[in-house]
Amino acid sequence: MDSQRIEQMIAQAMPDARIAVNSEDNVHFHAQVVSASFAGLSRLKRHRLIHQALGAAMGREIHALTLDLKTPEEV
Repeated sequence: MDSQRIEQMIAQAMPDARIAVNSEDNVHFHAQVVSASFAGLSRLKRHRLIHQALGAAMGREIHALTLDLKTPEEV
């Protein structure tokens, strides 16, 4: 799994999002996602949206994922 593939998976689930994913080892990733879809959602619900987008890759190809999830107004 690489950063670009993770970005694509999130973009498929959240086409309105601005997404940046970085990794130094292609196992531990940091994703910054800005989306209006996060409006009114708790931190936990925002994380669940991303985890759903990544599906079975979580815990397999993606060993660790740090998330920074904001609405456009929070940026």
